[in-house]
Amino acid sequence: MNKTVRKMWNSITTALVLISVIVAFLIVGFKFLGFETYIVLSGSMEPSYPTGSMIYVRDTDSNELEIGDVITFKLSGQTIATHRIIEVVEESGQRYFRTKGDANDVEDGSLIPASHVIGTPMFVIPFLGYLASYLQSKSGFYLMIAYGAALLLLIMIPELFPEEKKGDNE
Repeated sequence: MNKTVRKMWNSITTALVLISVIVAFLIVGFKFLGFETYIVLSGSMEPSYPTGSMIYVRDTDSNELEIGDVITFKLSGQTIATHRIIEVVEESGQRYFRTKGDANDVEDGSLIPASHVIGTPMFVIPFLGYLASYLQSKSGFYLMIAYGAALLLLIMIPELFPEEKKGDNE
């Protein structure tokens, strides 16, 4: 393998490894920085949070939340939602939030207790949620394994061909 081809090959494999590391960090790495990640499954907060986006939520003191803030909260069981606060209600020493999706015509049906607030979305990456969701599926898992094996093979191929010494082609 001549030097030019080897350099191009190394550049391509380096770029693929770098892209893989960046995507992995965006999908799971931010958890180590104190963020929770969620995939936007509906259009209730469009255009701010488009369907298929990944949102990065940081823990927030619910006493600091006010009207206009966007919160991610537990609705019931495993159901998580992200909507905007349209009213703060204090009842019997407890704090509640009335919420509404930006794209919804009506407010949410029930008040959200402060204890159900997970946090505030800090930023969003459009479309990344689709990729993260697919990679969590069975076929996505197999694709990741195949991609990793192919990448490893691409990295090792140059080692199979010794570098040509000056004068080998003369």
